[in-house]
Amino acid sequence: MLGVRSSVLVIAATLATPSVAKAEAPTLQSLIGEPEDFKLSASVRVRYETIDGQARTGFRQDDEQLALRSTIFAEYHHAGFRIGGELFDSRVYLDRRNSAVSTSEVNAFELVQAYVGADLGDVLGAKSTTQLQAGRMMLNLGSRRLVAADDYRNTTNGYTGLRADLKTRGGTTATLIYTLPQMRLPDDPASVRRARIKWDRESFDLRLWGGLVARPNTIAGATAELSYFRLQERDAPGRPNRNRDLHTVSMRVIRDPAPERWDFEVEGIYQAGAIRASTAASAPVLDVDAWFIHADLGYSFEGPARVRLSVEYDYASGDRAGGRYGRFDTLFGMRRADLAPAGLYNAVARANINTPGVRVEAAPGKRFDAFAVYRPMWLASKTDAFSTTGVRDSLGRSGSFAGHQLEARVRYWLVPGFLRGEIDALWLARGRFLKQAPNARDEDTKYLATGVTATF
Repeated sequence: MLGVRSSVLVIAATLATPSVAKAEAPTLQSLIGEPEDFKLSASVRVRYETIDGQARTGFRQDDEQLALRSTIFAEYHHAGFRIGGELFDSRVYLDRRNSAVSTSEVNAFELVQAYVGADLGDVLGAKSTTQLQAGRMMLNLGSRRLVAADDYRNTTNGYTGLRADLKTRGGTTATLIYTLPQMRLPDDPASVRRARIKWDRESFDLRLWGGLVARPNTIAGATAELSYFRLQERDAPGRPNRNRDLHTVSMRVIRDPAPERWDFEVEGIYQAGAIRASTAASAPVLDVDAWFIHADLGYSFEGPARVRLSVEYDYASGDRAGGRYGRFDTLFGMRRADLAPAGLYNAVARANINTPGVRVEAAPGKRFDAFAVYRPMWLASKTDAFSTTGVRDSLGRSGSFAGHQLEARVRYWLVPGFLRGEIDALWLARGRFLKQAPNARDEDTKYLATGVTATF
């Protein structure tokens, strides 16, 4: 496998580091004297990734990259007032011609967060809370399947606008947003590869607004959640797009894991609206009719290994003939927690996929955790591209079975609270579709990522 020597060196360095595990974890907060009204933290993540048999079209079949992400966060708060900011610097190295490098990997020296906030206390009634925030911010809402600040990916999602968080005396919570999602710049390939610094752009050409309401202990001790988000997009100077106007409604019920009991989660999402058939200004506008469902059922065993076993299912509709657009759009959702890593792999997301799965997780102690998951994968529509691979058979003659995906992750705190190592591995055994579709490649995909994260 390409880059195995480099990967082995990273793993060896990771495993050798526990010799300093007894050292006290350094923090920026302690260096400035632990003030109560000021927070200061930073992180550096170094991750080496290698892939053989790239599943996505248009990129090198064998590839590698060294991804570096550095962040620094600061917030001052006093008498219910907050002002904060966070700087991200995301870069990659070792890329070559046709490497999978984009603004998902590179965004140099960007102020992703710069906000002011206010805690208004119980203005809505006794024992209620109200918080307001304005400016640039990161968002992780509900299940994070629609609105998230992606963490596995080397760059994150930023949003500029307004946020309100409410909580009633009975525990019901609500979050309302009106934002302009930040468009990462520069986005031309040459500037991205050079990690050129340019301020990300937000404008009313791309708007995301809506909110969610959650009520605890609604059904069998589970939290019930309802959300609505609207995405409004239009052509911008030099940036034609498909003018998405999407209404997305979600209902979710979730019971969190606990020792010696069953847990579950069910989320259904329906999407309607309009989208242009292409980025051409003269392209016809299509009605949108798309949907997604996630369900899982798990059991956590008592014991020092803290094992949880679960079965899960994900379905995201694909586009079909008939004049309506049926491909589900996950908006700004994360993919890692449910389906697969981003990074060089980045082949499986919530679009045109039908996949059950079996997952086992373990966390024996505070320093170690791991999981493994197996999932067979089919296309929801045989004539649409499979998930985010770009592989397509418009005639539907290549079948619907994409393949078997086996994935595992191991994490270990080398220095608790300060330095954590991580190894991610994935094997995609291609099925008929990913072997026989007109633009497919007949080789299994093998992905490996090793890295360390230091948190100060």
